[in-house]
Amino acid sequence: MTGTTGQSAAASSGNAVDFALTAEQEAIRDAAGKICARFDDGYWLAKDHDGGFPQDFHRAFADAGWLGVCIPQAYGGSGLGVTEAALLMQAVAESGAGMSGASALHMNIFGLNPVVVFGSEQQKQRMLPPLVAGRDKACFAVTEPDAGLDTLKLKTKAVLDGEHYVLTGQKLWISTAQVASKMLILVRTTPLDQVARRTDGLSLFYTDLDRRHVDVREIPKMGRSAVDSNELFIDALPVPVADRIGEEGRGFEYILHGMNPERILIAAEGIGLGRAALRKAAAYAKRRIVFDRPIGENQAIQHPLAACWMALEAANLMMLKAASLYDAGKPCGVEANAAKYLAGEACFKACETAVMTHGGMGYAKEFHVERYLRESLIVRIAPITPHLILSFIAERALGLPKSY
Repeated sequence: MTGTTGQSAAASSGNAVDFALTAEQEAIRDAAGKICARFDDGYWLAKDHDGGFPQDFHRAFADAGWLGVCIPQAYGGSGLGVTEAALLMQAVAESGAGMSGASALHMNIFGLNPVVVFGSEQQKQRMLPPLVAGRDKACFAVTEPDAGLDTLKLKTKAVLDGEHYVLTGQKLWISTAQVASKMLILVRTTPLDQVARRTDGLSLFYTDLDRRHVDVREIPKMGRSAVDSNELFIDALPVPVADRIGEEGRGFEYILHGMNPERILIAAEGIGLGRAALRKAAAYAKRRIVFDRPIGENQAIQHPLAACWMALEAANLMMLKAASLYDAGKPCGVEANAAKYLAGEACFKACETAVMTHGGMGYAKEFHVERYLRESLIVRIAPITPHLILSFIAERALGLPKSY
């Protein structure tokens, strides 16, 4: 990768660790910030009110080449690491775009990692450049109504018929499907009761989202109106064999390569959103006068904000550790999940505290923090709940019996 986190590299003396970002990484944050500055609070407030995918925002990042930050240069990308992608997405959320801005780019940043790792050369040449250029938008279709986080019980099936598979089933909570032209979809090609191992029998496809066979229904929700969430009803969707990624039946193995990066990116985005909330709260506390003094002089206001700052920065260190491990090719499941958990909790608390700092005005949309609070719940819930992360950490970090 080009550019590594300082925290993964010991200083030359071997006695210290450098936590500073490289000049290249700082430049990435600055570049993202400059793009985001063109889309101010008013832009995101309008998107929150009216909905509709932020096409111009997405196009700005595509034109600047950032959608391919993790994709090899041979296919039009930058060939950088998950660390750089995380810093990019953190800067987006931190700008005030929050999860609306981050989610508009999220899938395109990390989602095709299985294609990069397991796709054939022909598939990479065909699939990756249009995504980098912004001509294609992709959605990630894994979750189902009756499976949730129990991915091995997926019921959407694909039956081979000559040179095509025929896909039938249902997917739930699929972001950006209203505007996507492609989908990365995990389906069952061998019934669960016919496989030797529970992890066998699932296959991964990257294919056209053909609306003649896929009914996309948007789910009304409490926040992030700019980025749609959907239920997909798939009826006899023909998918060429050439769109299958890797071997039939090994899709679950392939999809795992995208799960840790996604947790890292969600953590980075949550930290960015929490920082945006603290920035708004601190600014308000400096100018809001009550009893002839700024409320920011009161420790009852200062201390909760200071505690939130510390929690966000601690989560950020775990996020960077997880990213540096991933980019070094080392196991990072515990760290990636811990980062996502810590960021989710710290983000939610920061946004809640920002609302309370504003008092009644925190409930008003014009001050933006209520929007941040609604969006902060995404970081806690998706793509994995805090409860399952705690169970995972208990098992993998502490050696306790598996509980799920």
